[in-house]
Amino acid sequence: MKKVLFIALLGLILKSCTNKSEDKLPILGEREPIEKTVDGKVVIDTLYQSIPAFSYFNQDSILVSDKDFYNKIYVTDFFFTSCNTICPIMHRNMLNVYNKYKGDSKVKFLSHTIDIKYDLPSKLKKYATKLGLEGNQWEFVHGSRDSIFNIAAKSYLVAAYEDNTDPQGLVHQGWFILVDTKKRIRGAYDGTKEDQVKQLMLDMDILLKEEFGNAK
Repeated sequence: MKKVLFIALLGLILKSCTNKSEDKLPILGEREPIEKTVDGKVVIDTLYQSIPAFSYFNQDSILVSDKDFYNKIYVTDFFFTSCNTICPIMHRNMLNVYNKYKGDSKVKFLSHTIDIKYDLPSKLKKYATKLGLEGNQWEFVHGSRDSIFNIAAKSYLVAAYEDNTDPQGLVHQGWFILVDTKKRIRGAYDGTKEDQVKQLMLDMDILLKEEFGNAK
């Protein structure tokens, strides 16, 4: 599963590198042609993969949903608080991205814990506080096992699952996924690599201009 998702997402990233322009990012994920009528004429349009509705409890034990991300771009990832491998690197890098866009109402961050038993909201709150975070621009969320693992694999195209052969019992990839205001994937970046995180910030600027123009 992990290998298949990695290959699929890598293909999307390579494709995005070749199609990217200075003022617009590619739309990643599955797509299908659909017919619709415009001014009495049947035309072919494209239906792009999008993130479905969701709801989780955040670090403040408040229920948050896709509606809280309405008309915003956001960066999302999957982690767990006791992870001692890639998570500390990922969130050190994510913190740099957060600090650049801190206070920007058009930008949010969404981190899903995959440790369903241990990472309850109170634990996520301690984790967020340790990172020096306040407010809800960066949401750390807890949900059911199926909801988290399914949205990771099927919607964000990120491998995240339980694995009894792993020392910590949990495995996930370190992708940062960039999502636009229409809930479509616009970029994927290795959160452990500084050069890719820098590219994420450049692409966020492009996406913000595409979505909002020069609005502040």
